[in-house]
Amino acid sequence: MKTILVLNMGMKSIRSMIFDEEGNKLASAAIPIGTLLAGGTVTQSPEEWWEKACRVIRETVMDAGGIPIDYITVTASSSCLLCVDQNGKALTPCMMVSDKRAVKESRILEQAANFQKVKETSGLGAEPYLMLPKALWVRDNQKEVFEKTCRFLSPNDYLIARLTGCFVTDYMNAHKWYYDETLQNYPSKLLAELGIPEEMLPEVAAPGTCVGNVLAEVCQATGLSAQTKVIITTYDAICSFIGSGVAQEGEASDVSGTVTVFRTISGRKVKTPGNKIDQLAWKEGNMHIVGGSNNLGGGLIEWVKQCYYQNEALPYELMEKDAGDACMGEGGVIFLPYLLGERAPVWDSNARGVFFGLERMHTRKEMTRAVFESTGFIDVDMIAAIEETGLEVNSIRLSGGLARLNLISQLKADITGKEIKVLSEFETTATGAAMMAFYGQGVFGTLQEAARQFVRIRMVIHPDERNHKQYQELYQLYKETYNTLKPLFPKRMKLMEQLGGRGKTKIENL
Repeated sequence: MKTILVLNMGMKSIRSMIFDEEGNKLASAAIPIGTLLAGGTVTQSPEEWWEKACRVIRETVMDAGGIPIDYITVTASSSCLLCVDQNGKALTPCMMVSDKRAVKESRILEQAANFQKVKETSGLGAEPYLMLPKALWVRDNQKEVFEKTCRFLSPNDYLIARLTGCFVTDYMNAHKWYYDETLQNYPSKLLAELGIPEEMLPEVAAPGTCVGNVLAEVCQATGLSAQTKVIITTYDAICSFIGSGVAQEGEASDVSGTVTVFRTISGRKVKTPGNKIDQLAWKEGNMHIVGGSNNLGGGLIEWVKQCYYQNEALPYELMEKDAGDACMGEGGVIFLPYLLGERAPVWDSNARGVFFGLERMHTRKEMTRAVFESTGFIDVDMIAAIEETGLEVNSIRLSGGLARLNLISQLKADITGKEIKVLSEFETTATGAAMMAFYGQGVFGTLQEAARQFVRIRMVIHPDERNHKQYQELYQLYKETYNTLKPLFPKRMKLMEQLGGRGKTKIENL
């Protein structure tokens, strides 16, 4: 019986989970990690990652009774830039995906002579969240760091380097550098034009590949064996999609941890109008994965807890009760959920959160209800962008922390008008990484075989058609509110710059 340890680093915690090939969870452990916010910067500490990674790995290995761990894989957020020296030591805090400081550099990239062709090939624009604008920011603003940098890595790449000593990434993470999987190369002409040496980027391997064994010093720190193979998979959004068990066109998955990851499957390459969403081919899995990730999903609920329920003994239970006591669109309160700006499919780094329609009689109940409803409007935006490609979404598989709140599951059904299948295992990122690694190593002959072992549906929720019709009208007001305020967001940002930035804020639970 083969076993695998999945090291899953989310935005708010790092988790270790051990599975066997029958999909049984043998042990799990998690530790919160801190995030520093300062103006448009969002950073985390790589040294904190590694210290806590060793702790959770050691704990799960002990809890599993010291059984041999055949494989270990790592999954974390994509588009997070870390500079390391030749020994793999981090030179700076990691610029996280929602870090917005590379706006100027994204414009430089967009104007590069070689960019348009790369944009057409990759389907990616020049948004500040991507790796190349971030690298350009380091080049222009941290010259000493740039000169000492041996490799630019993602969190996945960094943790794999600590496990094996190898600087390697998978081609889905490399896509955030505009890597062309068909030609199997980075955009060398564009990199040369921008002064980013290609050798500063990691080597690329296919998901499911063994990239080495665990180093001896890592074995001492974690309790792993030198025989444990390190299998590269990919970033968390894709792993969570695989772990949802979507197997046919028409099905989609909503994985709402800190962010909302909404994707569907296609048997063919599709056009993505306006680059609102991404498309990735996983050739080993014989599929095209279409969709995207926003900036906050479950993180919205953590914010509500921090603002209004921080001193409550059972905060999640109480906020669900409050939201349930308030009626649909109570008193016309609309919430724009763009607390960190927004990625797919809106792509507005200047946007911010807004409560629209507040009146004197409103309380935290109505505000909490509006935040809950906004998580459904996020899905409607994603579905609309996907259906512009010609694909349909008929049902949604729901997982992640938000799926623990039954009211949100029902709201998502009513707001989208789609059948919702709530999965038994909320940690689909970890299960997806395990499925990809086992499949890549030949433990499973097909992904469908892996899904039969790992994926279970806990309940099916059908939309209330009357509620759906009313929510369609509320959604229109939601969109009109954003479109009306959109021109004001850049003005606000400019005013904030004139008034001076705020100090750093540490958030333990993003």
